Amino acid sequence: QVQLGESGGGLVQAGDSLRLSCAASLRALSMYDVAWFRQAPGKEREFVAAISRTFTNTYYADSAKGRFAISRDNAKNTVYLQMNSLKPEDTAVYSCAAVYSTRNPTTPTGYDYWGQGTQVTVSS
Repeated sequence: QVQLGESGGGLVQAGDSLRLSCAASLRALSMYDVAWFRQAPGKEREFVAAISRTFTNTYYADSAKGRFAISRDNAKNTVYLQMNSLKPEDTAVYSCAAVYSTRNPTTPTGYDYWGQGTQVTVSS
């Protein structure tokens, strides 16, 4: 199995940028499809972005397209989520998730391993 840990969250103002990191231990993250999800208070968990283990495919929620970018550095065993032009509605706990392979990269139930999450708060 793989263990995941997120970092990089914080309190920022609207229009600022943040880069979240999802670091893996115990196993090489290169073996897994990885995604970012977020959950705001009182709302369901929602998909943000995903990247395949082969680098060939990336997926984004409509709310993330043009503002967020997912990438991976297998040498550092880390997946990143670069978030630009942040909005107050981006405020949530962001979690990364991994699975050996999934045909449903935008669905939370498609992932086996989860990190504990990192809080992102965007003030207006």
